[in-house]
Amino acid sequence: MAEQRQDKAALISETRRRFEAEYLPDKSDKYDSRDVERLQQDDKWVENYLIWRHDVVDDTLKMIDESFQWRKEYTVNDLSESVLPKWLFEIGALFLHGYDKEGYKLFWFKVKHHTRDPKQQLDKKKLVAFWLEHYAKRDHGKPLTVVFDMAETGISHIDLDFVRFIVNCFTDYYPNFLTKIVIFEMPWIMNAAFKIVKGWLGPEAISMLKFTNKSDVQEYISGEYLPPHMGGTDSFKYSYPPLVDDDFQTPLCENGPITNEDEHESKEELDSDTKEMGELNEAQNLNQKKMNSIEHISKSEETDKTEVKPKNAKKALTTFKGPLLHISPAEELYFGSKETGEKKCLIVLTNVTKNVVAFKVRTTAPEKYRVKPSNSSCEPGTSLDIIVSLHGGFSASLQDRFLIMAAEMDQSSGAGAPELTQFWKDVPRTKVMEHRLRCHVIESSKPSSLTLKDNAFNVPAKTNEDLHIQLTRLLQINKRLEEQMNRCLWFQQLSVVLSLLSVTVAAFCFYLASAQRS
Repeated sequence: MAEQRQDKAALISETRRRFEAEYLPDKSDKYDSRDVERLQQDDKWVENYLIWRHDVVDDTLKMIDESFQWRKEYTVNDLSESVLPKWLFEIGALFLHGYDKEGYKLFWFKVKHHTRDPKQQLDKKKLVAFWLEHYAKRDHGKPLTVVFDMAETGISHIDLDFVRFIVNCFTDYYPNFLTKIVIFEMPWIMNAAFKIVKGWLGPEAISMLKFTNKSDVQEYISGEYLPPHMGGTDSFKYSYPPLVDDDFQTPLCENGPITNEDEHESKEELDSDTKEMGELNEAQNLNQKKMNSIEHISKSEETDKTEVKPKNAKKALTTFKGPLLHISPAEELYFGSKETGEKKCLIVLTNVTKNVVAFKVRTTAPEKYRVKPSNSSCEPGTSLDIIVSLHGGFSASLQDRFLIMAAEMDQSSGAGAPELTQFWKDVPRTKVMEHRLRCHVIESSKPSSLTLKDNAFNVPAKTNEDLHIQLTRLLQINKRLEEQMNRCLWFQQLSVVLSLLSVTVAAFCFYLASAQRS
């Protein structure tokens, strides 16, 4: 592994050196200086060029030269919403949304919304470049899956020049940026056209073409990210503005900036949240009355269920059992609307391995949420609480999602902020466990997710919602106490075994001494 890294580093160094010596002197005016600077600083970018050209430096340099000239011609570094016509975004022919089964971002081309028009062609091509650059900057180096949704299309939608441009973006301009091209319900009349497309892709890339229909598209994309007409359950409806973008990003952590509308949530309140969720000593000091209240609350909830069946009926608490972490809730975080005022949810992580597990939480709406902690580690066999809270001026959306990433750390690795930062840079993607959570907005009744209300223990329970919150918190504390008791029992059993062993050794020694005297 170390030898491979050295070889790759040598190839990167040679590529940079030769580019400066052979291309830059004569063509500096044809390149954007920002791209040249990035080539010198970004190892991953150079490595992707090498990967895409099979580590052949001559071919890599030709690709860099061609892509750099194209990037300057299309002013890729300066493309933004403000410089492109608004109607291009409004028609919804191109956008990023969802993930395939391998976790790669989906780049959608809704062919039925595209019409051939030479006058608009340049702007449409710049829109493709805008989306690709937008994502490349967001999720550095991670490739895309392209979806050609050809439902309800015909001969009038065929635009080989535009399709070739999209293909060329991946083959010539964006290195190592394509995983596959999923073509959904291609009309028979377009068979001849896509034979030409296969020729553009070349023999190696042809394997990336996946022709699908409603019966087999879920081999590549789960129904969660497919619209109903493709046999899926995704309720997403494209609209603009704002820009459609559900990339997972790092949310604001506990030390992040607080908006004006959140200023009333003082630092003392945030500290009390942390203490409330983090100190097991308080949990141990809960008296028997609170534990008895669990039975009382459970009975009252059963009475409520028999008397009234609310629209959002309560479900049992669920847990996702991953190879590294058990995550509760398993699928959804429940937030209230602005009217109900429910702004906090609890995620419980349990480390089921024998090693320290590093984790981080990302979200598609980082401006909305504060997550505490968002990047930390969990000791073997322990549980850890993550508090997800909405900022005062925001409300949760069904499109908001959270991504929990986890990976085992070596025993020798530290768990401080610098060590975690370096760890996430070095850990292979294949060793990272990922789990996604959706957001659900409720109006009045309380579902089963671990939703928190401020000072839940200090304010007398007045409603079923408050009772449910208190019950959930008490159940979690009870779970922790059980874990501690199990650990104590284990140590007790170990002490008994060691004591018996000591007695046995002492008796044996006494026996030997007696035998020698006699």
